Amino acid sequence: MSIEPEASEPRWAVPPEGGWTADDLDTLPNLPPHTELIDGSLMFPCPQTYFHARAISFFEERLRDAAPSGTDTISRFTIDIDQLNRPEPDVIVVPEEVIRDMDQTRLPGDAVLLVVEVVSEDSLTRDRETKPVKYARATIPHYWRVENHDGRAVVYVFEREPATGAYTSTGIFHDRMKVSVPFPVDLDLTAITPRRRAADLG
Repeated sequence: MSIEPEASEPRWAVPPEGGWTADDLDTLPNLPPHTELIDGSLMFPCPQTYFHARAISFFEERLRDAAPSGTDTISRFTIDIDQLNRPEPDVIVVPEEVIRDMDQTRLPGDAVLLVVEVVSEDSLTRDRETKPVKYARATIPHYWRVENHDGRAVVYVFEREPATGAYTSTGIFHDRMKVSVPFPVDLDLTAITPRRRAADLG
């Protein structure tokens, strides 16, 4: 009677002393897609909700249309904050000059103009508390947090205050979002989840 060999434990299951580094995300085998690095720990994504997927697509498309020439809008792409932090924002706007080639796997955090995070149940604390501190430290000037309130999108807008190096709230938007920075944007937030679907899905 043959005995099946035990499945080997993935190398990333046990972090090294001091935690994983930003470079490890490119070399560790068989990492789940969209794994992030926060404070040297690997963060694995939970299954994506309908709202999360719709909101990411909405902001990626609308911001690409609104952003000035010489920029690019990218969804779910990692950025370097430091050696222990390489998060993957839901949407970013960056200068085209930092995109060197099609094989690139990360972008410098200090080059990002705008970060958009769509909150999910498992990311609530990270998106409200942990990530804003790290994005501000990376000198990213604008941070938008999108939340699902009973099937409707609410956007919390923050701008980095140079004197303190921290984000300050500049607005909360429900059905319509109109801002002038980092570039003019006028968005119908109800398009993220159409009214009939929002009522049906709650």
